Amino acid sequence: MSTDNFTSEIAQFAGVQQQVQANTNLSTLISATQSSQMTSAIGLIGQTTSATTSTLPLQNSTASVSFNAPAAGPIAIAVSNSTGTVVKTATLNAAAGLNTWTWNGVTDDGTQMSDGQYSVAVQAASGSDSVALDTTVSGKVTGISKTASGIDVNMGASAIDIDDLTGFSGS
Repeated sequence: MSTDNFTSEIAQFAGVQQQVQANTNLSTLISATQSSQMTSAIGLIGQTTSATTSTLPLQNSTASVSFNAPAAGPIAIAVSNSTGTVVKTATLNAAAGLNTWTWNGVTDDGTQMSDGQYSVAVQAASGSDSVALDTTVSGKVTGISKTASGIDVNMGASAIDIDDLTGFSGS
């Protein structure tokens, strides 16, 4: 092997080693940032928060979801359990703008569901089509957890990404 080739390979190895060290340092920085976020988020425990998500926390047999209707008219709401089975449907006449719907945990067949994590979908009629509406849920923060993808705020059994929070109010 020539001296030039040998020198070139050593330079390449040094570059790879620097990239590995940079990745290690970046992982350490991300972990420190998440720990800082967790420490800051602890203050949310006991607070009522809102989040833009389809995850619906049923706490103390109550769940609340808000949505913006583009126009006054019929709205269809579907609540699903963890297996994706629709357990509650509702149709209501919404006003144009912000609307709120509260679920008491009772299914269409009259069964009281246990507190936990459900999913909600809201659709508005638009001519002959239906339009999915973004939902904002609210619930009481009961804990904070660190996951592989970031920090989750726990509302009972529901885990919601902290980045989805839109606001909070006193307990």
